[in-house]
Amino acid sequence: MKLDRKQRVVYGWLILTLFILILAGRLAWVQLVMKHQRMPGSNHTMIEASLYQRERGVVLDSGRGHFTDRYGQPLTGHLIWTAVLFPMNKAEWSEAQPKLRQLSDILNTDYDALTDQWHKSHEPILWHAQSSPVPTALSSEQIARIHELELEYIQVLPYQQRYPAGLSGMQWLGYVSGQRKENLFYKDDPEIKGNSGLEKALDPIIRGDEPTIVYFPVNGGNHVIQDMEPMVKASSNPYYPLRVQSTIDAGMQQAIEDLTEKANMGKGAVVVLDARNADILAMVSRPFYNPEDIHPEAGEWENRAVKAAVPGSIFKLVTAAAALEHGVVKPREKFHCSGEYGKYGLSCWKEGGHGTITAEEGFAHSCNVVFATLAERLTHEQLEAAANSLGLGQTVGWQAKDLLGLSVLKPLDHEEQGTIFDKSADRSDAGERVQTAIGQRDTAISPLQAANMVVTLLHGGEVHRPRLMDKLTYANGQLLYEAKPVVMGKLGGSGNISRETSAILRKWMEDVVREGTGKSLLNHKARWAGKSGTAQVKVKGRARNNQWFIGYGPVEQPRYAVAVLVEDRSPDSSHQATQLFGQVIDLLASPDFSVSGSGSAR
Repeated sequence: MKLDRKQRVVYGWLILTLFILILAGRLAWVQLVMKHQRMPGSNHTMIEASLYQRERGVVLDSGRGHFTDRYGQPLTGHLIWTAVLFPMNKAEWSEAQPKLRQLSDILNTDYDALTDQWHKSHEPILWHAQSSPVPTALSSEQIARIHELELEYIQVLPYQQRYPAGLSGMQWLGYVSGQRKENLFYKDDPEIKGNSGLEKALDPIIRGDEPTIVYFPVNGGNHVIQDMEPMVKASSNPYYPLRVQSTIDAGMQQAIEDLTEKANMGKGAVVVLDARNADILAMVSRPFYNPEDIHPEAGEWENRAVKAAVPGSIFKLVTAAAALEHGVVKPREKFHCSGEYGKYGLSCWKEGGHGTITAEEGFAHSCNVVFATLAERLTHEQLEAAANSLGLGQTVGWQAKDLLGLSVLKPLDHEEQGTIFDKSADRSDAGERVQTAIGQRDTAISPLQAANMVVTLLHGGEVHRPRLMDKLTYANGQLLYEAKPVVMGKLGGSGNISRETSAILRKWMEDVVREGTGKSLLNHKARWAGKSGTAQVKVKGRARNNQWFIGYGPVEQPRYAVAVLVEDRSPDSSHQATQLFGQVIDLLASPDFSVSGSGSAR
């Protein structure tokens, strides 16, 4: 039946009148019948509670997905018990003073420091020890003593602390910003997002379902209503939070971080790859960072393992590969080094020169004159093609397209591709080519690329994409996605590096340690091969050096490829990169760091 306009108006008024009557009846019921009834678990009536109650929700866990190492050891998400301090007025403060002094002893802090922090907030706060940016974990003894105080203005709660306390060299993991430790209390639509590293790369995937929040009823003075029970709200979804298993060996990572700390290493990085497939086992960046206390202007959050730096003589691997592939040199060809090249202002690092020396010996002793001569026999294109064939001049980290709603997933955040020649390079300038051939001028590669170049030689010229992420799983262990290893294959077109050339270069790297610039490594626990490098750079107008050592081992059955870069060193300082490389050799010789099932990568 079709209603006319007048009938529609009448019906509308009838519906509105009925709604008002129902609402009025409900209010009357509450006012007349319910106002004297007690709330469950409380001495307050409904009316009293409605006048008194406000809620303060403490976020115990953001619900964000977590990261583990290759063996399932957690890298994020550490459950601690910590204290929540609720505000007090002056009268309450005066009355509680004796117990507060006892509390300061329990928390191992100064009474004035405790009260100063407590006074500053008009909202409940998580207890932070002095100078600590994260909530302080309490021992079982501390918790028991706090409960004995029966102090109503403090609660002890379980808390999911995202990162371990202190400094770390895991810049590849990154950090998150938004409502977490700094903004304790839950607000609608909390903005928690990854700002760098894996946290940033996987942010849209691991944001989670919903946070775990404990709600405390408080009165108008922000004081907890003691006889009303707190309520916990948490996700009931069995699939969340997600878990990301990385390729990192947490024990190895920590042990190498300790080595760099003992060596007082300034700027630089150490990268360890699995020789079988280029998986990243450890990636340490210096200086360390604190993911809970980020100062972006300081730059310590940057992952120097994926930042390009001037390589110096480790780039001679590229020059040697190009020369061998294009037949412009034979391993036993002889050269004469007097210490001066006679052109382009180039000299050899060894005063007085190396005398008569073969190409093979020139590599072992890192003779600049030999490699300047080879550079003049090559073209820019041949040198650049060899570099590309070894995975340089491009990003090499594992990546995927159209994954779980992401157009491109790049777990290695801010990875730099580096350079071989500047875009404005004069292709006819032999001097420019000579300087590039010894790893100077505009040449720049990252420690990750350097270690991966070694893996490429171990696989006869096949370039792998180093993985940082292994798989994604649901909270119940069900597999969501597996990031399978990727082989880029032969790169560089006519500049492909053959198995024969790869074998020669591996032999030359053995000679470096046996009789050349890496002889100091002979006295370590295993026999390794490698190449040293020292690049001259300018830092704030001062002459400084980048020190490198890259290599693989054990020689008999390669399990690891390692790159060490120490930046901003004094030109007259010892070669810290070689020393640290030797310490890494000894560390990896331990059975604790045996890669399961690894065999020769050759």
